[in-house]
Amino acid sequence: MYFSKLFVPTTKQDPSDAELISHKLMIRSGMIKKTAAGIYNWLPIGLNVLKKVENIVRKNLNNFGAQEILMPMVQPAELWKESERYDQYGKELLKFKDRSDRSFVLGPTHEEIMCEIFRSYPISYKELPINMYQIQTKFRDEIRPRFGVMRSREFLMKDAYSFDIDANGMEQSYTNMKNAYISTFDEIGLDYRIVKADAGNIGGDVSEEFHIIADSGEDLLAISDSSEFAANVEVLEYENDPSELDGADSPDGKGKLQIKRGIEVGHIFQLGQKYSEKMSTTLKDTSGKDINVFMGCYGIGVSRIVAASIEQNHDENGIVWPYSIAPYHVNVICLDPSKEEVMKECESVYQILLDAGHDVILDDRDIRAGNKFAENEILGIPFSIIIGPRNFANSKYEFVTRRTNDKHELNIDEIKQILEEEK
Repeated sequence: MYFSKLFVPTTKQDPSDAELISHKLMIRSGMIKKTAAGIYNWLPIGLNVLKKVENIVRKNLNNFGAQEILMPMVQPAELWKESERYDQYGKELLKFKDRSDRSFVLGPTHEEIMCEIFRSYPISYKELPINMYQIQTKFRDEIRPRFGVMRSREFLMKDAYSFDIDANGMEQSYTNMKNAYISTFDEIGLDYRIVKADAGNIGGDVSEEFHIIADSGEDLLAISDSSEFAANVEVLEYENDPSELDGADSPDGKGKLQIKRGIEVGHIFQLGQKYSEKMSTTLKDTSGKDINVFMGCYGIGVSRIVAASIEQNHDENGIVWPYSIAPYHVNVICLDPSKEEVMKECESVYQILLDAGHDVILDDRDIRAGNKFAENEILGIPFSIIIGPRNFANSKYEFVTRRTNDKHELNIDEIKQILEEEK
């Protein structure tokens, strides 16, 4: 992609309604544009990042045997009445009627639809376990949407649902999905923790959250300094202020607790038979008796991961993307594109890296070098290659690492080697 052809409406001004750094930088880098409270357009750079997160999630779920489907965002209200969540879920559930006066909701989650799909077919216990997922737009009518896409009303989410014949099978499916989540967040390359959590309005007996550690996180986490114990403070007992846990009851008896802030980006549940009992989601067991299936559900906030990643990866100049989800891996910055020989050299380097399978952008705009450097930094592209009249003919180019600002004079083979190691 040539920069001159890319729609990147960057701005130097912070939006007046932005509190978090991720919200500010996503607007300033031209990733998103607000349409209404809690509702955003994803522009080319932002969508590029979003799709990379989505593809990592999809790949890892597929590797653990989950099957992708797509369910409707609009759901019949009678299914929610059947599960008894129509009135219990609260005002976040947006309810409406169509022209025939039939009641519907905009889906904040899809347990009801998934049960309706499962019970519609004569499924044998021999076919279990079954795990199906989707990556789809959700809508929750937040009372006070804020922080950009971190807490928006419309958002992209991966939700998965497992079905098993008994509790042991459900626990194994839960473990498989937990491992898929670990693979996903490891591949993205973020600092995260798995914490014990409250099941909330989804329900179930066992629940864990995946949190990206960031000072701006809304959730308080108690993390042991000497073991793997970690929990949302909501599930721990304390007298008055959760800060009193800092330095305390590690409950596993190993080490002291540290209080950190986290951004919830994933949540997994063992639902048991909560939904299958209410919605008559059954199959015949080995003796031919009808039983309610055991379910698990598993969510990842795909669009929230984008914002959370920025909260954890930025500096005073802009975003610093992890290589895995960067909109482009390399920016070939041409310092004087009006000179034909310089532009040809830039295009040659660009094509070599493109042919080697890297995501590359060529900044061919005829603007001041300082503006190119500033925009490159705010966009957070991991590496840049600076080519101008002084170095285009010597086969060595200035190679800059965004995270560290290290600069080296390297030839194209040396550059390719570094980029291959990042893959």
